[in-house]
Parts: sequence; structure tokens; C-alpha cells
Amino acid sequence: MTSPQTTPDVTGERASREAKLQTLRQMGLDPYNQPKFPKSHKNAAVHEAYAHLQPEERTEDSVAVAGRVMAIRNSGLFIDILDDTVKLQVYTPKDRVQGEWAPLLKALDLGDIIGVRGNVRRTKRGEITVDSTDIVVLAKALEPPPEKWHGLKNVEQRYRHREYDLIGNEDSRTTLRTRFRMIQAVRRFLTDESFLEVETPMLHTIPGGAIAKPFITHHNALDIPLFMRIAPELHLKRLVIGGLSEKVFEINRCFRNEGISPRHNPEFTTIELYQAYADYADMMDIAERTIAAAAIAATGGTKVKFGEHELDFTPPFRRATMLDLIEEHAGVKLEGLNDEAARAAAKAAGIAVEPKASWGKVVEACFEQKVEPNLIQPTHVVELPKAISPLAKANHARPHVADRFETFCNTWEIANAFSELADPQEQRARFEAQQTQRDEGDDEAHRIDEDFLKAQSAGMMPMGGLGIGIDRLAMLLTNSATIREVIAFPTLRPRHDGEDAQGGDTGGEG
Repeated sequence: MTSPQTTPDVTGERASREAKLQTLRQMGLDPYNQPKFPKSHKNAAVHEAYAHLQPEERTEDSVAVAGRVMAIRNSGLFIDILDDTVKLQVYTPKDRVQGEWAPLLKALDLGDIIGVRGNVRRTKRGEITVDSTDIVVLAKALEPPPEKWHGLKNVEQRYRHREYDLIGNEDSRTTLRTRFRMIQAVRRFLTDESFLEVETPMLHTIPGGAIAKPFITHHNALDIPLFMRIAPELHLKRLVIGGLSEKVFEINRCFRNEGISPRHNPEFTTIELYQAYADYADMMDIAERTIAAAAIAATGGTKVKFGEHELDFTPPFRRATMLDLIEEHAGVKLEGLNDEAARAAAKAAGIAVEPKASWGKVVEACFEQKVEPNLIQPTHVVELPKAISPLAKANHARPHVADRFETFCNTWEIANAFSELADPQEQRARFEAQQTQRDEGDDEAHRIDEDFLKAQSAGMMPMGGLGIGIDRLAMLLTNSATIREVIAFPTLRPRHDGEDAQGGDTGGEG
């Protein structure tokens, strides 16, 4: 039986490691009870500081380094350690290996964490090396390293035990580091653009700001249902209305109780920003520059290899209306048609639509089925139907569409933005229309948010808003085919007793 907490010890290696732990304790060297180990250098810094050394050149410089044991050669004569930079070779003189240090070195295993003090030299073969004068065992690894440092082979196990994946897989470390550098770059870029970073609630009394199914929880003291947020939009706009700042942004988690796929995880990271006295055209500019800044931080440039394509994030991106793209890729002209005629035109082109679909829903269906699969290079799709844009301002000249755009790349939506609807009376009418859809069975439709309507009634200035999906952007910038590669701990179905490591579980991915 395999429990979720343990791994079967087929080889008896864990027993051997536990015995070595006891040996260390008997020697008074309990790895888990060591004081802190002040490092003087990271491994990469040692390589950099002593790059000038010639083969067989020695120094009297003493350094203190630490890391995980990646290789043990010649009974401990040579040990490779890895910290969060690179590997570094440690040498112990033969007389100590065979003498006073023999018990300690024999108690070492791959995966242990050690601290080393010693002098730096370059070996005859050209390897920067620390000649150890002291070795301290700082942690004993009771589980063997993944596949002896070749990385976990089982994909599900890689995501389920990410720490083991990271220990043995440099690609995984690089991917996640790139993601977090990207986020740092986005934060720095927006701060330099005078945006104020803010925080808004994760628990909402009404889920709003997007059309999605929420997670529901319960507050015991208040005895009310609460919803994990599906978007921070409405609270962020309320901050701008209140005059906290004319430019705000938030990078944080959102939660949607929907399917899991290579591009969807129940909890995901977005950046949302709002700017007073701006519109959706301004948001296109800020979206392009934000994404370009992320690409440069992640890859060094704005041209990125993803699969068989080279994606070019150099501003400006292509801009095209949703209706024009439908005509271009599906040959269907929907402008000016009523609901019935639009449904008929879509069906004639082989596009599946609901029997009572409105014009806006028909446009949406045509776009999803015929256009999205063709949008490889970054493209702003503009002028979406007003009926599917309940929080966006209608276009002055063509009020059946909204001043809104979605940015697509590699067939994926990566950003959404619009000129914000500021009229509280019109907003109420939109909410009521959405509520009617809920009453008719659409459980993703927006609820009426009285608090937001009251905020708008205080006077809402013209405003542009933008949301960018951090996870999908990270996928594009790290050439990752699944969202699970760029989320440190993606959502997985729990394993139960009796399930083997293969499990057959992909958490619903598909």
C-alpha cells in the first residue's frame, strides 16, 4: 500500500540512509541540529572570482560554501555540491579520506546538504575546486534523489512533488525562475510608469469582474457564503473612483471553479491595471509594452521561440476587429444581421451555435471555432460584441460592439481590456440582463453588484482597464506546452492508498 505521504522503499536505500543518520548522531554530528552556516560565497561567485586561476594554481583564500551533494567520487576524495546557482567541486586530501574523516564521508549520500570551508584552487584538469578544511553535514536526505539526478520520469510525479523535480531537473528550475523574473519585470515596469501597486480582497460577497463559475466557501462568524474572487476588477475600479491613485495595478491569484486543461488551472495569476482618463487604445499601448518588458526579462529579447513558431512581441501588434477576422477566416459576414439571420449564416458555414443564441453569442462562437486557431502572432482583436462585454463601454459609432480588445498569441487569449463603462444606469441595465441569463440557467453570468453600482454613482471618470494572464504569458516565454510547467504547485487530484505512482491521473487535463 502506498499512502500519499510515503514512497515505497523497494531497494532498502531509505533504511541505509537512516542507519547513516544514526551513525552521524552517534558521532555527535546530528545534521538536523546544526547551527546556521554562514556562506561567504555562492558557487557561481567562486567560479567567477577565481576564473583567472591557471591550472594547478593555488590560493590561500578561504571560502565557506554550501549545497546539495550531487556526486561522490573516490570514497569522498571529490564531491560535487549544487546551490541555487551552479555546481562546485570539493576536494578532501587522501589522508583525511582514509583517516579521521572516513566515518563522516562514508555516512554521506547523494542529496545530503553539506557546508564546506576551504581554500580555492584550479586543478590540473582546469576545475575550480575548494580544498576542504572543514565539512559539516547540514541535512541528511532520507529519500534518494530523483532517478539519481536524471530527473523524475513520471510527469504526474514531477508536478505532485515539485521539490524533487527541482532537485533533479535544471530545466524546471530555469522555467520557474524565468516566470518569477518576468513577474518582477512587469512590476518594475508598471511602477516606473507611475502605477501604484495595491491589494484587494480575495474573498467576495458577490463574485464579479468576469464571467466564470466561482468557488464558494462559508464564513462561520457572519454565517454568510463567500466567493473566492474570479477577478479583482470591481474593487480596483472602486479605488480609482475614490481617488487613491489615477493608476493602480494588482498582481495576485484568481480562482475559477472550472475545468483543468493544458491552459487552465483552478487558481491562476493575473495582473490587472486601471488608468483614469484613459481608454482601450491606451490599454493596447500599455499591454504591448508590458508584454515586451516581460519578454526581454525572460529571454533577452522580444522574439521568442515557441514550438515550431517564432513569436514576435515587438510593438506594435497587429490590430483587427472581431467581425473582420471572422469574415477573413470563415467567410461569414455578420455585420447588420439580426439574431436569426446570424444563426443561419453561422450554420451555413458549419459553425455550431445554440438554437436561441443572440447575435453577440453567434459572433463569439464563430470567432472561437474559426478564428482563434489561426492567431499565432500577437494580435489585438478589437470591437467585441457589447452583449458579451457587460463591463465595457459601447462604441460611440457602432453601439452593438464594445470598445474592447482581447490579445491572442499562439491561438491563446493572453490579455483582455476595454474602455470601462462609467454610466451607473447603463451598468445596472447590463447587470439586470446578465441576471436574466442567470435565471435562465447560465450560472456563469454576472450577478448584480449593488456596491459597485453605488461606487459608480459617486462619479466614475473615463477609465481604461487591462488584464494579462501571467501563467499563459509565462508558458509562451519558456516554451512550455502545459500550464503545469510554469506553476510551482499545480492543482492535482489527491492520490489514495493503493494507487501507484503512475496513477493514470492527469487531474482532468485534456
